[in-house]
Amino acid sequence: MITRTVSKNPRTTRGDLVNDLQRAGTKVTKATISNTLRRQGLKSCSARRVPLLKPVHVHARLKFAREHLDDPEEDWENVIWSDETKIELFGKNSTRRVWRRKNAELHPKNTIPTVKHGGGNIMLWGCFSAKGPGRLICVKERMNGAMYREILSDNLLPSARALKMKRGWVFQHDNDPKHTARATKEWLRKKHFKVLEWPSQSPDLNPIENLWRELKVRVAQRQPQNITALEEICMEEWAKIPATKGDNGVNLPSVIASGSQDLTAISMLHLYNPALFKWGQFAKCWSGRPVKMTARAQRRMLNEVKKNPRVSARDLKKSLAHANISVDKSTIRKTLNKNGVHGRTPRRKPLLSRKNIAARLKFAKEHLDVPQHYW
Repeated sequence: MITRTVSKNPRTTRGDLVNDLQRAGTKVTKATISNTLRRQGLKSCSARRVPLLKPVHVHARLKFAREHLDDPEEDWENVIWSDETKIELFGKNSTRRVWRRKNAELHPKNTIPTVKHGGGNIMLWGCFSAKGPGRLICVKERMNGAMYREILSDNLLPSARALKMKRGWVFQHDNDPKHTARATKEWLRKKHFKVLEWPSQSPDLNPIENLWRELKVRVAQRQPQNITALEEICMEEWAKIPATKGDNGVNLPSVIASGSQDLTAISMLHLYNPALFKWGQFAKCWSGRPVKMTARAQRRMLNEVKKNPRVSARDLKKSLAHANISVDKSTIRKTLNKNGVHGRTPRRKPLLSRKNIAARLKFAKEHLDVPQHYW
């Protein structure tokens, strides 16, 4: 009954399932429901955000996928991918789970400062290829077609030279009006740049999204406090992204095959290559056998979490691997949980200046002994 209900409505909560079973005369706990679903291969996950597609977009994406499904990997290695992104100072990009103990949610390390309108933001333009990141530019003003062409003029060819692209390399950008303007197309034609035809509403197919995610995670870990620091940290962290990151996912058919794209692309691949589809799903779900951690490994891991509560299980796994300690991410989470440290979404609290802190302390001291009936 549980599996059938969840299959019909994946957004069903454990509380709803408990109530349904109680009405059917069966009393169970939420933990039992979680364990039962997990044994059936079902686990609670955040719903993926995908573009809202019209039928014309679906057909364009299918057409693009069919045309490029059999392209050799070398073709994708000769593509420069580009895009723009917005990074907020205290916005959603800094939301990240933290490792903390019970009742430690208001410790400064475990909180995210909040200000009105996210505290400001910056707009970035960047590019990369399978050989690594290209240039990253901070767009100071509202971008229009002329500014976009100026950015390409100053940064596209230098990026191609720095990345040592082969002759005949291809440039990719999306169908933003600035990119598809007649003047921009004419400029690209005069410069003899080959442009990859791109389906509309397909940001999820652009592998540069992986680099934006990596950049935002790195920036959030450093917690910039003003726009100037945010811009500097973005440039520093972009320069630190290793070239191997650029090689991740530039072969579009294999990206689709891994099951990391939307249902349209997955369904298309399922029709064309069922074996590869099944392997992609298996590789995605299989986590490996957990191993027992030694006391030394546990101490090392707990010290890292204490220094930086925002460190991820993946980063901890890499850190332990450098110390020749092989361990699975699920083992890391279980070990931390046993030590009273749990992954939690950080609390959002106002960003306070020294003046604000002094005023709050003064208020608290003045009203500390006020009787309850006063309030």
